[in-house]
Amino acid sequence: MMSASDGSRFPRLVLPVVAYGVLLVAALQSLVVPVLANITASLHSTANATSWVVTANLLAAAVLTPILGRLGDLRGRRLVLLAVLAVVLVGSVLAATTDNLPLLLLARVLQGSSFALFPLGIGVLRDELPPQRLTGAMAIVSGTLAIGAGFGLVATGLLTRDGADYHRVFWLATVLSVIGIVGVLFAVPRRRPAAEGSTDWAGAGILGVALVLLLMPLAQGNNWGWGSARVIGSLVGAVLAFTIFVLFERRLTHPLVSVRMLTHRPLVVANLAGLFLGISLFVVFLTVSSFVQAPHALAGYGFGSTVLAASVVYLLPGAAAGIVTAPLGGRLVARYGARTTLVVSLLLAGLGFLSLVVLHSASWQVIVGSFAVNTAVTFGYAALPALLVEHVGLAETGIANSVNSIARSIGGSVASALVVTLLTRNLIDGTPVPLPHESQYVIILAIAAVGAALGAALVAFGLPGGRRGTLTAAQVEVDEVLGAAGLDIPRSDGLTRSR
Repeated sequence: MMSASDGSRFPRLVLPVVAYGVLLVAALQSLVVPVLANITASLHSTANATSWVVTANLLAAAVLTPILGRLGDLRGRRLVLLAVLAVVLVGSVLAATTDNLPLLLLARVLQGSSFALFPLGIGVLRDELPPQRLTGAMAIVSGTLAIGAGFGLVATGLLTRDGADYHRVFWLATVLSVIGIVGVLFAVPRRRPAAEGSTDWAGAGILGVALVLLLMPLAQGNNWGWGSARVIGSLVGAVLAFTIFVLFERRLTHPLVSVRMLTHRPLVVANLAGLFLGISLFVVFLTVSSFVQAPHALAGYGFGSTVLAASVVYLLPGAAAGIVTAPLGGRLVARYGARTTLVVSLLLAGLGFLSLVVLHSASWQVIVGSFAVNTAVTFGYAALPALLVEHVGLAETGIANSVNSIARSIGGSVASALVVTLLTRNLIDGTPVPLPHESQYVIILAIAAVGAALGAALVAFGLPGGRRGTLTAAQVEVDEVLGAAGLDIPRSDGLTRSR
């Protein structure tokens, strides 16, 4: 534990405040999903353009989270926590007061910095709590992630019921941000920085450009034309930008992303698995929300659900199940190993999507299918940190998990762009509101099912079997939270690592 220069006024509140910050991260991620259609109608926009309300947030998270985590090491976590919450507050106020889509997208970018609250908060717990309390604290934080996602869905449904203005959702985010700032001010002590060095701002900028160039043609392909110069030029530009990024990172002592993480086969496979899991999570969120809100009389499918019903009845069960399934995922890893658990999770996701392809005419069928996919993602997220520990040295666990976190965020961004592109490609004629054909949902779910199956095959045949170390379920749960936060995972239990 580091020496402090300014103690906490209420040291017992450190864990509740960190858990609250994690709840805020998950809530901001799920708040907007059920109201995307409302935002589109209110701003007189298109579904393609509005999809960036989700995509921009995830892009910002992918680029900013490792930068802000590094700043926490260099400048002190308390200071960076307050700065991040202040940025989230500005973004929330802007989103709550604007009726302009570009400004709303800027607000969502600012809110994307909230993802850094997770690694920063976990770092605070490692600094402040004795080892014997850390396992229980990690279990609380892990459960809070699921609670936050569920809270966001329920709050959105309640605040926008009976057609109420979607801006209420962002006013709630404003209040939550203020509470977070007050909590950090009173509970988190000021401590000396944990590291020295520099921050890779240039690398973050290059990565951001590369991701935008990749996602723009996926989102705008219908409007631009898939063979147009803009689509082809953007994809070529993305390849060039990623190449420049890799070459640039190789020259740095403290790179944003270690090049070894992009070339070592076990790590490449783990990151691709993280990408597939990120895609799975947002495919099920976005497709289910849109599908169940479609009016059956006009579309021939869907249930005409309100935003409240879409949030609480269809999306909440899968999100809330994480409270139970996250610890279960840790026990699966402890008993059967990370590789096996990850294969099972991807196969389960594929089966969940396949069930939605075949069965979606009744509410219970959609709930069961989405529940299966959410459970699969939870199991996969539990397995990834333990899998990475098996294939990297102790000094590399933090950066390996940071890269995997970026891969999961990119997966969510790709899913957002792809889902909206496919849902707006061929609309039903003669309806008062734009509605896709049922077959378009089926195609999206089928693609996701195939992707999950490919991911399972990639993990099963692309990773060495190796010898499985003996970890307790409690140790796996700690590793899961530390790994998801992109922090170093200490290991002194003799776990075997493949090289």
